[in-house]
Amino acid sequence: MLQLSKKSIAQGQVFACTNKSENECFERLLFGTNRPYAPAAMRVRKGDFLFLLNLDSDILYGVFKAASDAKMNIQPEAWNGKYPYQVKVQPIGKITQLKDAKKLLTVLDIKRSFPINKEATMKLLELYRPSNSQMDEWFQFLSEPGSTPLEISKETKSWELLGDVKQISVQPNEEIPTLEATTLWDFPKQSYGKTPKGNNKYPGVTPAAIIWNLIWRYTDPRDLVVDPMCGSGTTIDVCKEEGRRVICYDISPTRPDILQNDSRKIPLQENSVDMIFVDSPYGDNVKYNEHPNCIGKISSETELFYDELEKVMKECHRILKSGKVLGWLIGDQWVKGRFTPVGFKVYQKLTKYFDTVDVICIARRGQASHTGLWYNRARRFNFFLRGFKYLFIMRKPSGEPVKLEQRMVKWKYYDRNRSKNTPS
Repeated sequence: MLQLSKKSIAQGQVFACTNKSENECFERLLFGTNRPYAPAAMRVRKGDFLFLLNLDSDILYGVFKAASDAKMNIQPEAWNGKYPYQVKVQPIGKITQLKDAKKLLTVLDIKRSFPINKEATMKLLELYRPSNSQMDEWFQFLSEPGSTPLEISKETKSWELLGDVKQISVQPNEEIPTLEATTLWDFPKQSYGKTPKGNNKYPGVTPAAIIWNLIWRYTDPRDLVVDPMCGSGTTIDVCKEEGRRVICYDISPTRPDILQNDSRKIPLQENSVDMIFVDSPYGDNVKYNEHPNCIGKISSETELFYDELEKVMKECHRILKSGKVLGWLIGDQWVKGRFTPVGFKVYQKLTKYFDTVDVICIARRGQASHTGLWYNRARRFNFFLRGFKYLFIMRKPSGEPVKLEQRMVKWKYYDRNRSKNTPS
């Protein structure tokens, strides 16, 4: 077993390019990526080890060090603005090429555009060690490199050191959610990563990955996110970790960084917020706090409940910038033989102020009714337990009237009779 000191070894990350974008990476000494890979790329800090994977040639170039923290648009004109999440890089010695890179990364269990922990970084760095250099000398050189000009070896290197490198013990990588691709979101855990987001014991706590997905789809680092009904502070914890500015309110704050305020009157200027997230009460089915003005003390079977939520919607519309997004999480109610379509009623109110981006179905987990006893009751007494919530993603209109013109959509139709022509 190899015994290597990781005291001075930073974490790493693999960026990607194509034949078309490779030259610009080298000429500018700049790596960049687009939104799907931004959550990982924006975690790069000055001094991290970086590698460049050419997806066309299947070559992995190394070794580079991050010469800056990752930022938005370090050079806005680079790659015609296609890859705005960027980091400046500095080569370490002569840049070496590793061939069959995709297979290599698979063998080492390293994902491109994803943070690589120190142990896995050491594995990858060892593959670039010159044959005439001892391991200790190589890692010392990597730890204290001087400024070197870009020089790329014309020879591609094989994996002759892989047998030894595979023996280095690797700890699990940092947990980062992925951007959801469908309208069905199901998160087995309330939080993610090394640090908790919110308090999973709080009644009706929001799954942190919902907020994570919203801010990475609809905001950029340093944008301002507001949560007017913050509960246990999940929105704060996610936004701070992902580099967003955040202001959170609650009528009965649970921690010092949540400001006390009634969401029906938000103390912010008009058109000043980049995104809003609301996880509102679904009625009086949950006891959130003792505050007498809490909307969660009003039954969702009454119109008063929706009238009070509409006041919150008006305030969200006022403070949100034109063209920006509001995410509203809500669930329906079934109690004592009566179903109340809370989600439909809330959505109807929202459409008075916002345009619809999409409607997401959020699987419900961790609630008290997820027990064998309640499942048995639902079957015996012929009712359904609540299995999902709605996430309404709404956009504030720009203010200019939208002309709805006739669209020509070319649908793909499948031949229903094709089986008749297929030999048996």
